[in-house]
Order: sequence, then C-alpha cells, then structure tokens
Amino acid sequence: MTSVTFNPEHFIARMPKAELHLHIEGTLEPELMFEIARRNGVALRFKSVEALREAYNFHNLQSFLDIYYEGAQALIHEQDFYDLTRAYLDRVAKQNVRHVEIFFDPQTHTDRGVKFETAIKGIHRALYDAEYLYGVTSHLILCFLRHLSADAAMKTLDDALPFKQWIKAVGLDSSEMGNPPEKFKAVFDRARHEGLLTVAHAGEEGPPEYIRQALDLLKVRRIDHGVRCLEDPALVEKLRQERVPLTVCPLSNIKLRVFDRMENHNLKTLLSQGLCVTVNSDDPAYFGGYLNENYQAVSQSLYLGPVELVQLAKNSFEASWIPQADKQRYYHELDQLQAAATAGAAY
Repeated sequence: MTSVTFNPEHFIARMPKAELHLHIEGTLEPELMFEIARRNGVALRFKSVEALREAYNFHNLQSFLDIYYEGAQALIHEQDFYDLTRAYLDRVAKQNVRHVEIFFDPQTHTDRGVKFETAIKGIHRALYDAEYLYGVTSHLILCFLRHLSADAAMKTLDDALPFKQWIKAVGLDSSEMGNPPEKFKAVFDRARHEGLLTVAHAGEEGPPEYIRQALDLLKVRRIDHGVRCLEDPALVEKLRQERVPLTVCPLSNIKLRVFDRMENHNLKTLLSQGLCVTVNSDDPAYFGGYLNENYQAVSQSLYLGPVELVQLAKNSFEASWIPQADKQRYYHELDQLQAAATAGAAY
C-alpha cells in the first residue's frame, strides 16, 4: 500500500473553522481603502497601494495602531462599512470559515463625526447577507478603545443600547500598556446587566496581571491574545481548570514583535498544557494573512499535524457562542477529516 504524504495546506482548507478574534476595520485592504477614499473625497497620506503596504513594517502595537486608525478615516457612509465587512466575509467563506465573531470599534468612527448607527447598520447588513449567501453565521462584538476614558466607553454603550439586538458582547482593545482592565469595570458591569457577554484583550503586550483583572473584574468569557499567561503558572492552571479560551493571533504576534519568529511562538506549548487556545487573524489586511494563512504558518513552523490542527479547530467552535448542536456537528466533521488523514487519505 502506497503511503500518502500529509499536505497541511489542503487539510487546513478542508477543515471547518470559526474565527473569534477579528477586527473588521483591520480587514481594510489597501485597494479597498483607496477605492473608498476616492469615492468619499478623503485624501490619504500614502500616494499608492504599494507605498501603503511598504509602511506595514511595525515595531510594536502602537506603530500599527497609528496606521490602522488613519486607514479607518476613509470609512464614512453605511455602504463603506457594508463593503468592508462583505469583502472580509466573501474571502473567509472561501476558506471554509463557518462562523465568525467579529469586533468593531465604534469610537474610531463616532469621534470623527460618523454616527454609531451608520457603522453598525452597514456591518449588520453584510453579516446578514453572508449568512444567506454562504451560510456563515456570525456575532458582533462592540469593542471599547482602552486608550480613551471610561466615561467615553460608557457613552459608547449608551449609543449601542438601541441596537442591542445586533450585538452579542462587548470587548476591550487598542493600546494595552498603561490601560488596565480595571479602568473599565463599571462599563463592563453595566454591559453584563444589559445582557451582553464580555471579552477583553489582555496579555499581548500587557502583563499576566491584566489577564487576571479581565477575568476577575470584567468577568470575561474569553481572553483575546493571552500569550503572556505562561509567565504565571497559577494563572495557567486557572485558565485550564475553568476552560477559558485564548484567542491567539500568530501572524499578528510576529508582525507586532510579541515573538521574534514563528518558531518561537508559544501556541504549541499553550495547546500542550491543555488550554483552550484558538487560531485567529486579528487584523489580516495589515499582518499578512487571513485565517487559513495563520493555520498554515503555525503548522509549518511549529510542526503541527492533523491531530493538533483539528484540536485547534474544535477549540474555535467550543469557544464560540453557537448552539451546542452546531458545535457537535462541526466536531463530527472534524473527526472524520482527522480519521481520513491519519488513515493516509490524500489532502
């Protein structure tokens, strides 16, 4: 019997997957940014798509955020937000992504005069259309910008409540250092009182203590990033015992110098310690890859085989907020793929 070499790229393409850490503004590809800017009469600092791409040489989180917020200036009208979201969904539907739970940053837009309803209506319409066209289900997560004040976050929550039926959870993103989760305890308390779930970025650049604060004070259901948890063994044990998901973003971590090279990423260690670690793309237009490219990068650099890849994909559904029956259906599909791969089937 002739053995068949396992092909990670083909296997990853066939796996059903969920994406849980994705900033919709971070999917604004340069070509679409220039197209939207032209139709809105917005002048960009960069003269061409090529010049903009060349600027994607980040040395930390803040250097990325500076360009990220600048690019978002092009988004003004409901159709802009629709086109942005639809472009992402068109792409990931082809990558066999079955469910997405995406972030949006309303303060990035309301602070420059764009109405909250303009952004959310465009995003919601695209999510609705994608489920009809592709069967990709979704939840929307409103993120507060942590470099702004807690009062500003509370005002944003006020703006959001009339659209609560379209929002599943609130989150916390932007500059982590110097902006601990405890700063936003009151607004997270209120969000939970309103029936919204909670997540937060923690432990990317910030210390493990930020992860603890997010868990203990903000009562989050997931930790976005969380890679620095390994510095605190007691925290790792808490995450394992309570099965708290970590939404890890490998290509982002390399691009923003959290790790100097993919071979040094701790994702495989997190997985081996029994944590519910997931793979995500974060801001793929800026970091060089969408979900499948992130899986491929860790598979190649960390030598992950079908068992580890399937576990990561299962974790993505386990950590999601879809019905249990849907999770079981995806688990079964993944088990079948893994069985075929380990039996030597071609991919």
